[in-house]
Amino acid sequence: MGRWEPDAKGRLERAALELYAERGFDETTVAEIAERAGVTERTFFRHFSDKREVLFRGNELAERVADALREARGNLSPLDAVVAAFESTAEFFDGRRAHSRTRQGVIDAHPALRERELIKLATMAEAVGQALRDRGVSEPAAGLAAEAGTAVFKVAFERWLDDPTDRSIAVHLQEALAELKSVTRG
Repeated sequence: MGRWEPDAKGRLERAALELYAERGFDETTVAEIAERAGVTERTFFRHFSDKREVLFRGNELAERVADALREARGNLSPLDAVVAAFESTAEFFDGRRAHSRTRQGVIDAHPALRERELIKLATMAEAVGQALRDRGVSEPAAGLAAEAGTAVFKVAFERWLDDPTDRSIAVHLQEALAELKSVTRG
């Protein structure tokens, strides 16, 4: 691929994931990622601060969920609104199941990446909590709903990755939410 071809960021993401899966995260260099993507290292660093960030896409997902939450129907409970906001990302995830499985395999194989993933989930919960406060939900309800909703997402995502059927992540979100509600009624 030539340097002038479009979607350098997407090509870098695909190249990095392929190389991480083939060689391992630590064994892959930025130079190798750039070469496979058909760009320079300088182009790599215009899009990503380091080779870890290729796997984590900044705060895009947190922002999408927070925006969806701010726009959610007002008659939903805080927790139901959070899960509905996560459900709004289902089309994105459902179209990337193979990518998500490979990505998760790379993350699971590397302790520093697992730590980074947990930090991203914490960032997500913070963004969700702020979106709930923007909707007028007071503390501690906003924080509790944000943390619980993010936990529902994490469980649903893991189940979705392991699901051999083609069920949407939205189905897994609703199942995880129902189980959480069942446990808390206890």
